[in-house]
Amino acid sequence: MLRRLLQTMAFETKILKVDPKSILFSETAHIDGSLPTITDPETEQNLLEAARTIRDTDDTVGFPTETVYGLGGSSLNDKSVLNIYKAKNRPSDNPLISHISSIDQLNRKIYGQESCSDILQNIPQIYRSLTEKLWPGPLTILLPVPQQSTLSKLTTADQPTFAVRIPSNPIARALIALSDTPIAAPSANQSTRPSPTLASHVFHDLKGRIPLILDGGACSVGVESTVVDGLVSPPLLLRPGGFTWEQIRSMGGPQWVDCKVENKKTVSEGEKVRTPGMKYRHYSPQAKVILFAPQEGSAPLEKRLENVKSVITDHARDVRGFAVLSSLTFPDNLLDDPHGIYRCLGSSNTEIQANLFAYLRQVDEMPNIDIIFVEGIDEEGEGLAVMNRLRKAASNNVVSF
Repeated sequence: MLRRLLQTMAFETKILKVDPKSILFSETAHIDGSLPTITDPETEQNLLEAARTIRDTDDTVGFPTETVYGLGGSSLNDKSVLNIYKAKNRPSDNPLISHISSIDQLNRKIYGQESCSDILQNIPQIYRSLTEKLWPGPLTILLPVPQQSTLSKLTTADQPTFAVRIPSNPIARALIALSDTPIAAPSANQSTRPSPTLASHVFHDLKGRIPLILDGGACSVGVESTVVDGLVSPPLLLRPGGFTWEQIRSMGGPQWVDCKVENKKTVSEGEKVRTPGMKYRHYSPQAKVILFAPQEGSAPLEKRLENVKSVITDHARDVRGFAVLSSLTFPDNLLDDPHGIYRCLGSSNTEIQANLFAYLRQVDEMPNIDIIFVEGIDEEGEGLAVMNRLRKAASNNVVSF
């Protein structure tokens, strides 16, 4: 089985353009499942082709969401899910998120209920304040697997819960709605690599492994969805992402005020995990990554920057070249070294989050870059998700400054 999963798939990978501005949903479409209006014929044609692939074959499709590009296959089809793992070289005990276009689709396709007296009956009360305010959007919730579930057990890694969300990106929503199929979709990259935020990133990693990629431009959020578990007490934030911990606590109602953040740093070899991103190496460029993590109440900035320069000089002495990704503190002229490449991730947490994966990929693909040094940020707001990804990218090669 493992050998079959790791075999390379042979496709002539097509990139199909789609215009997100031409896709229009009603205000209640994410509840009642009404289909979108698509004003651009090329966009409609390309979406219908991708939808047929999801619905009628075992193949997979690369497509944009507001977070990162996803690699999608039917959540109801074992062969499609196996092809996701196969294309990514992803371990099969790493669960997948099922993306739906509406609560109606959740009820019909996953719970097998064609009509419901209460359309929200499969959304536990604890989630309703969050889903009312944050769906469609980068919020993933855990639900109990139905007794008579249509879901492939490969999406859940054979666990009693499954992860689900309604994306806000109109291309993703339209693809799921037109196929009328819940779509299992991890990030559309080779496993362990930085997540893709452009169609070109997907093509770079998965060319020849998947039949088509929908190109809808850059992803707006830039990191994966926030994953929460309201089935435990107190509720848990399992993965920081597109919505901050502060937003979850403030919008979730009284039961979410005491929401804890899952802070497990390592997962044992045989341990099951409830959400993607908790196990195995993630988000890593080919070059070594060293993360500078800011410390509260530390020395004056000038002294801290001298220490940073010393660390970079020591590590970069015997390499062909290095890159420095700065954020809010490092100056542009941190080191006068011709072997160094400098890029600024942004001037705000939101901008840094949106640019993070794209810049890691950009400098990693430059010739002769052996080490990437990254300036981290405080773990407030979007900083929690940014630092979560950077610690994993650095494999915990972290230097305090």
